[in-house]
Amino acid sequence: MTADASTTVVRLGAEGARRYRSSRRPVWMEKPSIPMQALKGLVLLMVCVAVIYPFLAVVGTSLSTQQEIAANNGFVLFPSEPTFAAYSTIFAGGIVTDALVRSIGITLVGTALSVTLTVMMAYGLSRRGLLGGGFFLMTALLTMLFTPGIIPTFLVVKELGLLGTYAALILPTALSAFNLVIVRSFMMGIPSELVEAARLDGAGDLRVLWHVVLPLSKAVIAVVGLFYAVGYWNAFFNAMLYVDSDKWPLAMVLRQYVLLGSSIDAGSGAEIAAPSQAIQMAVVVISLVPILCVYPFLQKYFTKGVLTGAIKG
Repeated sequence: MTADASTTVVRLGAEGARRYRSSRRPVWMEKPSIPMQALKGLVLLMVCVAVIYPFLAVVGTSLSTQQEIAANNGFVLFPSEPTFAAYSTIFAGGIVTDALVRSIGITLVGTALSVTLTVMMAYGLSRRGLLGGGFFLMTALLTMLFTPGIIPTFLVVKELGLLGTYAALILPTALSAFNLVIVRSFMMGIPSELVEAARLDGAGDLRVLWHVVLPLSKAVIAVVGLFYAVGYWNAFFNAMLYVDSDKWPLAMVLRQYVLLGSSIDAGSGAEIAAPSQAIQMAVVVISLVPILCVYPFLQKYFTKGVLTGAIKG
C-alpha cells in the first residue's frame, strides 16, 4: 500500500478503508454480496440454457424417428429410441458426403494458403526500415474500411478465369487484413535482439522467419489459423456466385437443404420425397462437429495469441 493510500485509510476509518479498498480492487477480484452472487449465477445459468438448449434440440432431433418428432411438434431434446438412420442416409454417398469431402479439402488448402500469406506479409511489415512498408500496410488497412462490392469482385474473378473452379472459393478471401494486423502486432513484440543475433550468424530473412519468429509465434498462428478455418468451413456465398451445384461445399448444401427445404439425394439413386426434420438436423450436426473438435485444442492460445496482438495493435 502506498503512502497516499495509507493516509487515505487513516482519514476514512475502518468502514471507509474497506470501501476504499473495494473501489480500488480490479473488477475480476471484486467480492460481491450474496444476493449479487445469486443474481450473477442466475444470469449465467440463463445464458447457459440459452446456448445449450438449441444444441441439444438439434442433436436430439437428428437421432429421433419421424413419429417421435411429429409427437413433439418438430423438436426432441432426449429421444426415447435413438436411431442413426438420418446419418446413415446422409453418408450413403450422396450429395452431402461429396460436399463434406469438398469442404474438408477447401478448408485445409485455404487455411494453409491464408496462414502462409498472412505470416509472410506480417513478418515483412513488422520489420522496421522495410521499403514501402507503410504503403503496403495502409493498402491492407483500407480494405477493412472500404470493402469491394459484389459486382467488382465477380468481374475480377471472371476476368481471371476462376469461375467454376475451387480457386474462386479460396483466392478472393485468402488474406484478411484483420488477421494481418494481429499477427504483425504480435511479431513486433518479439525482441529485436533475437533477430539481430540471427543476422549476425549469417541468417537471411527466410531463415530468421522459420527458425526464430515462427517458433515464438505459435500461439497467434494457431488462433489465426482457426479464424481462417472457420471462415472457409462456413463460407457459402462465394460458392453460390462462382461454382455450379456439383462443386458446392457443405455450407452451401446446408443452406440449400435446411433453410430452403430442398430434397436430399440419398446416394443410392433414390430421391427422398421430402426432407425430414431428422436429416436436416443431422446435416447441421455434421457441419458443427469438425469445428467443435478443433476448438478445444486451440483455446489455450486465445489469450496469448489474440489479446497480445490486438492490444499492441
